[in-house]
Amino acid sequence: MMLVHRTDSIRNHATPEPRSDTAGTMPRVGSFRFWFATRRWEWSEEVYRMHGYTPGGVVPTTELLLAHKHPDDREEVAKTIARAIELGESFSSRHRFVDTAGEVHNVMVVADRIYDDAGQVAATAGFYIDLTDTLAENERETLSATLPDVIENRAVIEQAKGVLMRMYRINAEQAFKVLAWRSQETNTKLRDLAAQIIEELPLVAPPAPETITAFDHLLLTAHTRIRGAEVGS
Repeated sequence: MMLVHRTDSIRNHATPEPRSDTAGTMPRVGSFRFWFATRRWEWSEEVYRMHGYTPGGVVPTTELLLAHKHPDDREEVAKTIARAIELGESFSSRHRFVDTAGEVHNVMVVADRIYDDAGQVAATAGFYIDLTDTLAENERETLSATLPDVIENRAVIEQAKGVLMRMYRINAEQAFKVLAWRSQETNTKLRDLAAQIIEELPLVAPPAPETITAFDHLLLTAHTRIRGAEVGS
């Protein structure tokens, strides 16, 4: 049976040569697939290593996956997986897991759906993005080298970072690392990628009315909770 991806965003991929404008800022990334009919997981070597296993050393299952989740996140991840199976949704999540050494990893999972030749959703596939570590010294040096380009295109890059921060509830540094990863993975200039994300943002469904209502309240009352602020300053 022929299987087709919804987009070109998910593939068995070899890591390309780093782009000069993002090399060194890459987060740790691994790929996965989950087949709905058989409940079968496939992990890349990096996902095995993230969890503390030798590649191929264990058979990834939903039970094993959930056993590694942080206790505070396990129930929500289980619901996300169940919903993906029931509705044919992609397995996308932001959560923590604990590796075999007891280290906690803060990850973002982004995924899409795989369709069969009849147009039915057969699986979900995507990436684990480990956002645990902050920028290392060599990463900071690389970022310094690319700073002029970042400054020149700061507005659109900051806009794209802001979108990622809100959508995935990550901080500014993590958002930049995610953009840098997609830039390198797709061999696309960071500024061009950021601009395209902003251009296509209106195509994404608007937030739920209750979200807008909550933000309206925040916008109109934020000034009342600023400590020590002077009126009009």
